[in-house]
Amino acid sequence: MTTMNESTGARSDGSWLIKRDKRGLERLAVVDVGSNSVRMVVFDGAARSPAYFFNEKIMCGLGAELSETGRLHPEGRARALVALKRFAMLARGMQAEPIYTVATAAVREAEDGGEFCAEVLAATGLRLNVASGEEEARLSAQGVLLGWPTAKGLMCDIGGSSMELAEIADGEVGLCRSSTLGPLKLATIADQDRIQAEIRSQIDDLRLALGQEYATLFLVGGSWRAIARLDMERRKYPLKVLHEYAMTPEQALETVAWIGGHQVDELRAITGSSPERMRLVPIAARVLKELITQFAPRQIAVSSYGIREGLLYEQMPKSLRKRDPLIEACIYMERASARNPGFGKVLYQFLKPLFKGESRERQRLIKAGCLLHDVTWRAHPDYRAEVCFDNATRANLGGLDHVGRIFLGTALLHRYKNSGRGTVLEDVTAMLSDEERRAAEILGRAMRFGAMLSGASVKMKCKLQYHRVDKVLELLVEPGAADLLGEVVKTRFDNLASAMDCTTRITIL
Repeated sequence: MTTMNESTGARSDGSWLIKRDKRGLERLAVVDVGSNSVRMVVFDGAARSPAYFFNEKIMCGLGAELSETGRLHPEGRARALVALKRFAMLARGMQAEPIYTVATAAVREAEDGGEFCAEVLAATGLRLNVASGEEEARLSAQGVLLGWPTAKGLMCDIGGSSMELAEIADGEVGLCRSSTLGPLKLATIADQDRIQAEIRSQIDDLRLALGQEYATLFLVGGSWRAIARLDMERRKYPLKVLHEYAMTPEQALETVAWIGGHQVDELRAITGSSPERMRLVPIAARVLKELITQFAPRQIAVSSYGIREGLLYEQMPKSLRKRDPLIEACIYMERASARNPGFGKVLYQFLKPLFKGESRERQRLIKAGCLLHDVTWRAHPDYRAEVCFDNATRANLGGLDHVGRIFLGTALLHRYKNSGRGTVLEDVTAMLSDEERRAAEILGRAMRFGAMLSGASVKMKCKLQYHRVDKVLELLVEPGAADLLGEVVKTRFDNLASAMDCTTRITIL
């Protein structure tokens, strides 16, 4: 039975969710009306690894006085309407229709939430779809799965007026729970002891409802990201990428204590976050401390993907969900930017004999490197290696942890440069083990050799064999293709063999 309010157009029964059999993979817009912010993201292609065509956020504070008045904040409501008018016009201009919307705790709980939905519908034509607490939890957890297919643990999404938890395992979302532990709502409690008692009481209830142990706590939401950014700065962490940033519980608790010893203005100067966001961080830090204390995770990880990406995941058929987001993103980048799209796959097949016995995860990185090996060819030669490194370590790539990013970046660095020493990247590459650095260098030199040998032609006229026992790297050359073996090719073949600590042999068939 539908519970849509005909006067407001707001739907709250889940019927508004994107039907995965009714959408192609064209451009789409998602508008998220939260308790603290209103945001629109336009996904281009809506493929397994989303490309962010447009992303804009306005900190409106719709739920700032919800606990005291039961209504949306008047100024925040006016600002939100202005933002939504702009978003509707932009999305239509970008041909990103229909526009999917989701409104969360503030609109869900406010007595004038329906009135606001009607006002938005009249002014913009946008029908705000109000998610229940459990729908919000499930969508946010699906967002984690979009960028992190193997995620297993407990997702925690903190907004302004609520906090949602959801189990994730085997690519599925399990139990979902919602609470009112949003820092915007907690900030209306004047007594600090009462705030702590409320945090402890609600997390007690959540712990009892969810029950089991979770090895990893996945954090979703702006307040969590601000805390993670502060942890990065406090620890002088060299790779400034929040997605899949990991902390131990001990590190997180140290940062929570460190936050408590600083003024909000000092914290804001460190992160550059908005004042509206940063003033909520000390309260969010107290919530995080209690979560760690009661759920006792072994690792804490940050997901930049949340409810908006969860809506994107919602419409994907299972066949698309099963694809690797890293490889999908790299294929897209190769098609868009490489000189000879399709050669990355040829290069990977050519180099596979060098990497027999490697783990499945390492094979993913090797394939990704081959797909990306030529996407920065337009960069100035003096900076091409560094641009390659930045593309891998800082690009919006899902399914890739920080060590994987650095491995991929280091391999691409060596695709253009024999050594990464003496560069500004040494602090980042130091995060790799000796084995990982050596393997990345071998991959980089192998890609450099393979690309030079064939001129990036999709028809490779040679094959590689690696004789592990004899430590011989052999190049088998097809009849009539010996002229490909120029001086530079032989030099790069020797450089690859040197990195592998083996000798070379060239055989003309």
